[in-house]
Amino acid sequence: MRHLLSISDLSKAQAISILDTATELARVSDGAVKKLPTLRGRTIVNLFAEDSTRTRISFEAAAKRLSADVINFSAKGSSLSKGESLKDTALTLQAMGADAVVIRHSASGAPQRLADSEWMLGSVINAGDGTHEHPSQALLDAFTIRKHLGKGSPDLVGIRVAIVGDVLHSRVARSNVLLLTLLGASVTLVAPPTLLPVGVESWPVKISYNLDSVLTTVDVVMMLRVQQERMSDLFFPSAREYSRYFGLNADRLKLMSPDSIVMHPGPMNRGLEIAAEVADSARSVIVEQVANGVSVRMAILYVLLAGQPLEAGSK
Repeated sequence: MRHLLSISDLSKAQAISILDTATELARVSDGAVKKLPTLRGRTIVNLFAEDSTRTRISFEAAAKRLSADVINFSAKGSSLSKGESLKDTALTLQAMGADAVVIRHSASGAPQRLADSEWMLGSVINAGDGTHEHPSQALLDAFTIRKHLGKGSPDLVGIRVAIVGDVLHSRVARSNVLLLTLLGASVTLVAPPTLLPVGVESWPVKISYNLDSVLTTVDVVMMLRVQQERMSDLFFPSAREYSRYFGLNADRLKLMSPDSIVMHPGPMNRGLEIAAEVADSARSVIVEQVANGVSVRMAILYVLLAGQPLEAGSK
């Protein structure tokens, strides 16, 4: 495996291998010495042509814990914002000796274009492209679910997940549907019809428009941010109306199983798709998702650049 552009690039065995490697790396990170020498001398470039905080910092922390050198390349003030093509930017990065480029871009398919070209010799990792995919987020979400509900199983067979909200604009939802179903989980999408993509009927999921009826039947509720910055049209009457029917509040939390968990990829619109008391409740693993993201992104870099998974007990 040279690149990670889409969850569809992974077999079930490869996905489990990344999750297992992340588990081992998390143990290392919990120790007194948090750094491994694995990628010493390698250069990782964070090429973020779209704003991000969590993902960029998470990849930077992951690379540094593996002793790699990190170059942060953000769009604002860079040659990309001045109209330079992706090709010329890639050639510049290649000249710098980049072993891997972590790219976030507003254009769906930009990471694939970079990986398919002769411009880039290193690995390409998709950190979110348009409304297409966000594979590392799906892997950290699966890691979090497995940690809480996996009961020692390597996969997620038998676990029921509801993904709720703005599926139409969510690359996180697309990657999660692919990965969770690959690992054996059953997925239900809950959203107003206006926030479901065309062709969703062909996805390997159930679809519901009634959040209350779904909450009693699932183990995981994954709330999605309402991406108002991507909305040029009116997709629901008002924020108050959306929250009334599709927001996760304290009353709805009571409908869920006592062992179920609440997730959110962040950043959250508190009071819109999720109430503050739910986001901060004992059932919420939202902060833990951020911490798990570092271990999972370490595993992705480890597998791509070291060329092998980390075996249990090895360092």
